[in-house]
Amino acid sequence: MSSTLREHFLKNRRMFLQLFWLTATCAFLLATMLRADNKVMGELELQGKSKVEKTSGVWVDGQYVGYLKELKGDKKLLLLPGEHEISVRQNGYQNFTQRITIRPGQKLVIPVAMEKGPSGALPAAWAIVKINVAPSRAAVFLDGRFVGHVGEFQGMGRSLEIAPGTHRIKITLPGYKTFETDINPLPKQKVEVKTQLVKTDNPLEDPSLRGIQEDTSTPPPPPPQPQ
Repeated sequence: MSSTLREHFLKNRRMFLQLFWLTATCAFLLATMLRADNKVMGELELQGKSKVEKTSGVWVDGQYVGYLKELKGDKKLLLLPGEHEISVRQNGYQNFTQRITIRPGQKLVIPVAMEKGPSGALPAAWAIVKINVAPSRAAVFLDGRFVGHVGEFQGMGRSLEIAPGTHRIKITLPGYKTFETDINPLPKQKVEVKTQLVKTDNPLEDPSLRGIQEDTSTPPPPPPQPQ
């Protein structure tokens, strides 16, 4: 090997080693920072026994964060120390609202139990809405009221049963543009809502994600849950 080639090889080797150690150092510092963050942050775990609780929507300090069952693993709730307000909502049930205080590094477990809410008269017949939307974890609002997430109403044997007549369906998720559509199904008629949400830089574009309820009238009762 000539001296020129040898010098070139040694120079590239030194550059590679420097880059390797720089990358390793950055990875170590990042891991240390993440461990420190985890010690500063507190964790909130919401536990529900039935499907009603597990599919309920969760708001933390007025911001929608997802449905109860999915808030684990990489979606677990990590909160800054201090006071927070938790609100859990489900169609046909009273809101479960609780103020909590969480400490650094603490894991706080809260059991959630939903109670039936007031409702209007039952319709003589239901209309069926199939919802085929991505992402499937997006929140679904019927006439301004949270009724569940998309995954509950799409696929074989799943649908949203509503009273016949004019309704507005809104589908929204933090980080995506809100989709809205009006429907006017007849009794026993089946309609499909199908779309793919578009990403946006505004994480809380829609007021519904900030816990603002647009309709305060008494809703009709939800259809019977399948056994």
